[in-house]
Amino acid sequence: MATSSASFNAPKGSPRSLSGLLPFLQPYWGQIGLAVFFLVMAAIATLVFPLALRSLIDGGLVNAGLTDAGKGEQLMALRQHFFELFAVAAALGLFSAGRFYMVSWLGERVTADLRNAVYSHVVRQSPEFFETTQTGEVLSRLTGDTTLVQTVVGSSLSMGLRNAVMGVGALIMLVYTNPYLMVQVLGVLVLIVAPSVWFGRRVRKLSRASQDRVADSSAIAAEVLNAIPVVQSYTAEGREATRFNVSTTNAFNVAVRRTKARSVLVAFIIIATSAALLWGLYQGTQAVMRGDITAGHLGQTVVYVIILASATAVLGEVYGDLLRAAGATERLMELLASRSPVVSPPNPVAVPAINGGSSIKFEAVTFHYPSRPAQASLNNFSMHVAPGETVAIVGPSGAGKSTVFQLLLRFYDPTSGCIELDGVRTSDMALEDLRHRVGIVPQDAVIFSTSALENIRYGKPGATDEETKAAAKAAFAHDFINALPEGYDTFLGERGVRLSGGQRQRIAIARAMLKNSPLLLLDEATSALDAESERMVQAALESAMQGRTTLVIAHRLATVQQADRILVLDHGKLVEQGTHTELVNQGGVYARLAALQFTT
Repeated sequence: MATSSASFNAPKGSPRSLSGLLPFLQPYWGQIGLAVFFLVMAAIATLVFPLALRSLIDGGLVNAGLTDAGKGEQLMALRQHFFELFAVAAALGLFSAGRFYMVSWLGERVTADLRNAVYSHVVRQSPEFFETTQTGEVLSRLTGDTTLVQTVVGSSLSMGLRNAVMGVGALIMLVYTNPYLMVQVLGVLVLIVAPSVWFGRRVRKLSRASQDRVADSSAIAAEVLNAIPVVQSYTAEGREATRFNVSTTNAFNVAVRRTKARSVLVAFIIIATSAALLWGLYQGTQAVMRGDITAGHLGQTVVYVIILASATAVLGEVYGDLLRAAGATERLMELLASRSPVVSPPNPVAVPAINGGSSIKFEAVTFHYPSRPAQASLNNFSMHVAPGETVAIVGPSGAGKSTVFQLLLRFYDPTSGCIELDGVRTSDMALEDLRHRVGIVPQDAVIFSTSALENIRYGKPGATDEETKAAAKAAFAHDFINALPEGYDTFLGERGVRLSGGQRQRIAIARAMLKNSPLLLLDEATSALDAESERMVQAALESAMQGRTTLVIAHRLATVQQADRILVLDHGKLVEQGTHTELVNQGGVYARLAALQFTT
């Protein structure tokens, strides 16, 4: 969804930043029109009330020296005036209910759309985005910031509009009935605006700072909770609690400063406005005593003064909410404005389906990670893999092995050189088509908070239960899944905490097998397992590799001895290649690694 460019031209935290919400409001103009109708009608009903009150006082109460017949007529008139007042109150209640429902619906709907748009956009960002943006900060924006937006769209904004209409209406009526007096009052009100704007700017800056500090706390919490076993194993609970405490204290201190500034703003507006309006009311009482206006006229003026004063006070509160929501909207629009450097081409090349494995070609590829621009992760790297071939990639840590996988999946684009899959440059393929052709089993198997069946089916959402269970059997996962309390329907817990490392890996292998891609990437798939688990996972991997092109990254050279070819990387360069026996006989980097691992 497009965002409004006006929101990015506005000063930081300015209410104009709320213009970024316009694309999310546009689909609901009908509902907005209905809400505005109810809002205006409720405001009009409120403004009609003083007129009915004036009629009651002047026509039904203030009449001395009436005859008995006149008193009877007065009583009937009094009843009529009360019926009119009740009709106004009933109209106000119905229109207010309609306004409340419509604006609440809009607040919930727009917030849901905004959350969906931000989340959908974020999950499409390349890994480069997450190198500089913490997950906890994104979660803070998805929850806290969207809640602030919901408060404004679903409540504060309508309150502000309603009180603005009532305030302007009351002011017009006061000017119309007491023009000379209200010109004086308006002059005083103008003097209130300048300091209010100054206070407003300070509140705006502090609102943005407060939201940033809350996001810092969320980022710390997300990081620690995702690594709770490590935290507890190092008995770092106290340290982490203190770190979080410091972060929340910083957020609290900024929030207190914001609240103080906002409190001063609200107090100033209410006191100054009330003083100006009370001066006008005092002048009105003097006019009654001189006989210039009636008591009913004064009563009408009093109610309009109260409406104008209360509307001004509410608008001061609403302005503070708008400032906070403006900061939240800015942060959300910043997420939506981020653009992934890796996108599908406008006219992608259609790649035909193939039977068997894919062919891979790296031609003079050089790549620098954005966070390490001075250090090449791959340097003039070339590789050709035939369909159905199993190729292992080995080398010391930091040699660039995982980078090969990152580039194949096009999480990044190479700095120079080209990559082809099945004869087509990966940059010319739609990202979805490219990644459909690749299955991956990572070193740290990712298990989602759902059932075993749905975790495997993640590789192919449309697969039947039978197909999913067949993949589990091929990955040697069927037996342990059946032994779980509810079998395939067993909830596996967050990150698969109810499974062992080997079981998680076999779930990941079953997921990749169900996807049935022509290219399989195995990234240290057995490095963290014990000997028994490794045997089971290795058997599952051999089953998964059948009929596919396979690239294997491994530190344990025992797992790659049967590969058709082994590539040896060192400092981003291809330094050796051949079979296990050929490389051992060469006496180079691979031979040294093998000597370290196989010599007792």
